Amino acid sequence: MTLHDFAHGLPKAELHLHLEGTLEPELKFELARRNGIELAERTVDEVVATYDFTDLTSFLAVYYPAMQVLVTADDFRDLAYAYLTKAASQGVRHAELFFDPQAHTSRGVSFDTVITGYRRGIVEARRDLGISAELIMCFLRDFSAEYAMATLTDAIRYQDWIIGVGLDSDERGNPPEKFAAVFARARQAGFLLTMHCDIDQVGSIDNIRTVLTEIEVDRIDHGTNIVEDPALVDLAIEKGIGFTTCPISNSFVTDDMKATEIVDLLRRGAKVTVNSDDPAYFRGYIGDNYAALADRGELSPADLAQIARNSFEVSWISDRRRQELLTEVDAYFASHQ
Repeated sequence: MTLHDFAHGLPKAELHLHLEGTLEPELKFELARRNGIELAERTVDEVVATYDFTDLTSFLAVYYPAMQVLVTADDFRDLAYAYLTKAASQGVRHAELFFDPQAHTSRGVSFDTVITGYRRGIVEARRDLGISAELIMCFLRDFSAEYAMATLTDAIRYQDWIIGVGLDSDERGNPPEKFAAVFARARQAGFLLTMHCDIDQVGSIDNIRTVLTEIEVDRIDHGTNIVEDPALVDLAIEKGIGFTTCPISNSFVTDDMKATEIVDLLRRGAKVTVNSDDPAYFRGYIGDNYAALADRGELSPADLAQIARNSFEVSWISDRRRQELLTEVDAYFASHQ
């Protein structure tokens, strides 16, 4: 068995995955046809040709317009089910899935439509594929805090279906403290908390410090710029904070996969995980990300198994489920030595 085969088959959790970022061109065309939407592109190759990203902003300029094909609950169901099918084929046993309701409510699709569609996809995938999943609702940081608070109110009605809240989109001029009151209210309501601290943004290290010491999130998405402050790394390790890194997407929005930083954090004992972010756009699902990091970071099967263990250790699952999944990792690793 090659290291790449080992990486793909390794039992793992995916903790940094935007459902809207799993919209493959083929499904995009199908949903456009279903909903009578005329697309500018005529072929899959033409769609892929638009994926010319040089930074986070250029990615978002393609990402949000593509969502226009998502209209009905069936559309959202199909998107979630398609992702979970692919994820299960790459060793994912549990997934915690970001979704961006404001990207849909801002264009006239109701919150209820989005959440019921996604929920149905999750339930059907659990039944058919044996993969478990939870939803994490993200606020778009380039919208107002007031809009975020209103969206949180919508989410509380579906709290049994939403395990946590996050913060994503364009970080420029939208620091974590802009949403401090929203996240405090979410914590009070019982949601778990995570926030994107994207790589190499203006003020990255200050934003990481804020989410760790003031907002006190449970996980950090991306976050590898924390290596700029060794004291913050120590604090994150002490708190058991998980880092949901995304190697392949890093190499699209910067000129570096950040393998050195990810491996450094892993060696220091930080709870580093590996994930696919927006795999339809960055052309790599989670197994591909494990394999790419293994190549660039010169990782061993034991290293990859530790990353998989980390993914379950920082997942928002029951202790019983966590132990079951950790046992799966150990058994898989032992059987391939």
